[in-house]
Amino acid sequence: MLNEFLMEERGQGAIEYILLAGGIIVAAVVIFDIYRQMTQTAWVAANTTTQNASSRMSSKVSSALEQMG
Repeated sequence: MLNEFLMEERGQGAIEYILLAGGIIVAAVVIFDIYRQMTQTAWVAANTTTQNASSRMSSKVSSALEQMG
């Protein structure tokens, strides 16, 4: 009876599909996490650049207004 159970192959195809689906899900989660990290880094860089440019422009405008008045 144990030999018959070990030699049974009917569920093998289903298990292979389950493992394949699991691998695809794991890959999708890893790719999503990498994408999230990349977009977060890009967002921080863009925000920092915008703040720096705004600060410099504000300084130049203030300086120009002081010279005028």
